[in-house]
Amino acid sequence: MENTAYIKFIPDESHMLTFGKQLARAAVHHLDRNRVIFLYGELGAGKTTLARGFLRELGFPGRVKSPTYTLVEPYEFSDFTVFHFDLYRLHQPYELESMGVQDYFMAKTICLIEWPEKGGSILPVPDLSCYISMQGDSREIKMIAQSVNGETILQRLQHDK
Repeated sequence: MENTAYIKFIPDESHMLTFGKQLARAAVHHLDRNRVIFLYGELGAGKTTLARGFLRELGFPGRVKSPTYTLVEPYEFSDFTVFHFDLYRLHQPYELESMGVQDYFMAKTICLIEWPEKGGSILPVPDLSCYISMQGDSREIKMIAQSVNGETILQRLQHDK
């Protein structure tokens, strides 16, 4: 499979929230199995802001914060669950096994994973890898599809402008 890429310029925080909302619409469409989205970027790049926009679009009204200390925060909706991971403080990938991480990758779940590089081979191959690079106050997002589902999500994103 040829990896499909999608690049978007994000000028500020409000546009990052909007992009998170667009990503949610694209990812939830026909959610018949799990979706895994890796979020890469240095501290302050906007990974959690993207996740906040994603969850707002799905109707979550509460506070969305990075689960830095708990590693994962569940958000339950009527037909599916979103698990927001932040692996920044993970010391070794095997720690994920002790928390039963494989149980999170079941049907009708979406896993947004910040700092996936810390999870090593314990994590599954994602549907999408999202790279957020800082350019002053702006951001560039490069999304790479790594599955057929990932390609479908990127196609939906390109049509939701």
